[in-house]
Amino acid sequence: MKNLETAEIAALQVLLAEDERTIAVTLRDALESAGHAVTALADGRQALEALAKRAFDVVVTDVRMPGASGLDVLKAARAQNPPCEVLVITGYGTIEQAVEAMRLGAFSYLQKPFLNEAVVSMVGEIDRRRNLEIENRRLAGDLAKRPAGDELIAGSPAMAEVFKRIDAVAKSDVSVLIVGESGTGKERIARAVHNKSKRASMPFVPLSCAALAETLLESELFGHEKGAFTDAHREKRGRFELAQGGTIFLDDVDDLALSTQVKLLRVLQERTLERLGSEKSIRVDVRVIAATKVPLDRRVREGRFREDLYYRLNVVPIVVPPLREREGDVRRLTDHFLSKYDTGRRTGSERRFQIYEEDYAWLEKYSWPGNVRELEHAVQRAIALAPENATYLRREHLVPMSSEYRSALEPPEKVSSLREVLNAAERGHLERVLKLTLGRRLQAADLLGISRKVLWEKIRDHGIDTTFGKSPGQAGEPEDEEP
Repeated sequence: MKNLETAEIAALQVLLAEDERTIAVTLRDALESAGHAVTALADGRQALEALAKRAFDVVVTDVRMPGASGLDVLKAARAQNPPCEVLVITGYGTIEQAVEAMRLGAFSYLQKPFLNEAVVSMVGEIDRRRNLEIENRRLAGDLAKRPAGDELIAGSPAMAEVFKRIDAVAKSDVSVLIVGESGTGKERIARAVHNKSKRASMPFVPLSCAALAETLLESELFGHEKGAFTDAHREKRGRFELAQGGTIFLDDVDDLALSTQVKLLRVLQERTLERLGSEKSIRVDVRVIAATKVPLDRRVREGRFREDLYYRLNVVPIVVPPLREREGDVRRLTDHFLSKYDTGRRTGSERRFQIYEEDYAWLEKYSWPGNVRELEHAVQRAIALAPENATYLRREHLVPMSSEYRSALEPPEKVSSLREVLNAAERGHLERVLKLTLGRRLQAADLLGISRKVLWEKIRDHGIDTTFGKSPGQAGEPEDEEP
């Protein structure tokens, strides 16, 4: 596989190891028609030699082949750096064999006969994940240039758009309004804008407008003189003065009282302020970034937010998507928080905890109403409460057992077994080939790469009707009798 940090997204390099010529030719054609570059080999040893000479993105391998087994090919492919994704196919599959292949790191396992479209679809899913990983590495390279502690861990297309807006708006000095649900990381977005701007060397001063009562909030924003009110025993500089030359971040600006909105509007218009209890004007040079958890235009329509202040703040909006709309970011963030809070990593050793693949999938399905903040706290809690000898964190450790999550954990009314799925795929493929040959079993067996006796047994076991509209007199050709 190419270096993901520098590679451009190109055709997927696929190694196909299959000794049955009919299957190899048709599957290679299907994969190449989908835009992938395919190297087809009919020997397990040749596949191992090819893996030793060059890197592939995907390996599709039969289990039973001359030279070396498909499981040997699987082990060699997964031992590459980075590991190569592998699809295992076999005509002699067992549940135990499927479990062993998945344990060794196979992406998926298919039993013959299968639809070529199923393999093409799985390879396409690997390609999609690879493209997301390449984009994530590119974004990670950009983020590495930002000051430590202000990481924005993301690789989803939705967040890529946010990063583009950050880069664009950081070059100017206009006001920015960040819109997003609670816990989506709006303050980190604000810090990223500040850190990439010409004000980066000056203070970044945050303030939550929802955390203080109205009178205390005005004092925090604009400062006060000694004796301005009870308990004002000394003068105090407000956040605007503390942010002089830099950036002030007003979180939860939608919670501002109307009277405070008037005073804030004047500061934005005049670029001056007066401390509480003073008539002296103080000039301020501060960039304003505000954040809201609800659309401010809704507050304007409700009469709870001044329209003129809204337009002053909403010069350039940045909409931060909720975590449930950030494809792949739950896993990226989970890994980041594990590395950050796992005590093993902090003492210099390898990370202690891991997460099973199926649990990553469950975490992706959970809606995360608290967004990134909820996920971070979930990882911290899981690490703190994990048994001393545990090496894996499970989804029940990471996600609180809310009613929503309990319903997500409950299995559907009917879950098909692996054997049921494989049988359905086999029956469908048999019917399609038999229709193609108008029920001629000898021809169908040749196309399927199996004996006529095996085909007859499968037709009997699946109860497949091979007359295909023939009259009783037309059916029952000599070759179609039981072998």
